[in-house]
Amino acid sequence: MKGRRKDRQGRPPRALVLCPTRELATQIFESFVAYGRNLHLRHAVVFGGVNQRKQVQALRAGVDILVATPGRLLDLINQGHIDLSHIETLVLDEADRMLDMGFIHDIRKVIGMIPEDRQTLFFSATVSREIRALADAILQNPVTVETAPESTTAELITQRVYFADRANKTVLLERILSEDSVGRALVFTRTKHGADKLVKHLQRSDISSEAIHGDKTQNARTRTMKRFKNGKTQVLVATDIASRGIDVDEITHVVNFDMPIDPETYVHRIGRTARAGASGIAISLCGSEEVGIYRAIERRTNITLPIGEDHEDLTIPAPKPRGSFKKKQHKGSRKKPQSKHFAGSKHSNGSTKKKHRGKPQSSGESFSKPSKKRSRKPTDKPLSKSAGKHRGSSESGKFKGRVKKSSLRGSKGSSRTTQKLTRRS
Repeated sequence: MKGRRKDRQGRPPRALVLCPTRELATQIFESFVAYGRNLHLRHAVVFGGVNQRKQVQALRAGVDILVATPGRLLDLINQGHIDLSHIETLVLDEADRMLDMGFIHDIRKVIGMIPEDRQTLFFSATVSREIRALADAILQNPVTVETAPESTTAELITQRVYFADRANKTVLLERILSEDSVGRALVFTRTKHGADKLVKHLQRSDISSEAIHGDKTQNARTRTMKRFKNGKTQVLVATDIASRGIDVDEITHVVNFDMPIDPETYVHRIGRTARAGASGIAISLCGSEEVGIYRAIERRTNITLPIGEDHEDLTIPAPKPRGSFKKKQHKGSRKKPQSKHFAGSKHSNGSTKKKHRGKPQSSGESFSKPSKKRSRKPTDKPLSKSAGKHRGSSESGKFKGRVKKSSLRGSKGSSRTTQKLTRRS
């Protein structure tokens, strides 16, 4: 046994696992240690935020499987502590989150240092266009394996939503967490400052809570996670980035204090509960300015979130269902019926293109609403003699000189009527 380890000293890694956060890297490393307890494989994990001395010592002792975050990995490569020329398997865990966090350039640098003859594995809860583009660039004829349709939620999760003003959200959360059924809860906020502020309020209400986010030191984050796992901390307030490393059993409640930025993040958040066959509860606190996100979640997940009926003194009326909203909008956008005398469309200069149904108007006349006589269609019946004499006496001279001009400018019906008038005169 000792001889085997001595032979592997300084051995470069053969498998590389990249992940976005330090917490996730630690949990993956611990899983390798637990599952490979009886295997003769060495594991190491490298991430930023801590001193690199112990990490370098582990690398010098020889490593078979290396778990790393992109930033610290490239740092140690530049220092000459890591050689990726013997990598046989590359794993990208939470690939969608790594792209969101801006690791795409670091990932491409790492891929350029790895042999092309390798096995590459992508693990992602959602597959965006960027993920597909990256997969097409570095994979050859990849096989897709889906454990569940994208953007679907677990059946064992009971979901509901409360609509409340932002000023009442904190008090409403305090009430929810004070209920007897809440065991271990995970609360999500959009910002780091919001997480710290919320923890201070909960602690003043004697609710055991701590925050975890990117501004915390790695040692502080590690201590917070350990207390949350051990049950010493009841409520963990986290941001979305830090939550990717939270894989804790027996989380009974997940609360969205701030609505997520997209439906995929919502699925990620509530997936922290109802693990390993257990049931869980997911509660969302939706403000009036977050109704659009709420509707997007319902459309993408193809579910209707039940609305909480209690705590009426802190909630606001729920928005109208999507169907009634669309119907009302459609009704208000109906066009006014056009006049029965003419149909036309307004031009940019304000004029109207006219389609006459009555007698033609001369070029010098201004357009006005046609009378009943003018609105009648011209017929092929000859005019009476009296009408002919009247028109002939008053307009015979003028009409004869304008027959050709009027027949060219007028419509088909107007040209025929003008010619008959001229013959009778």
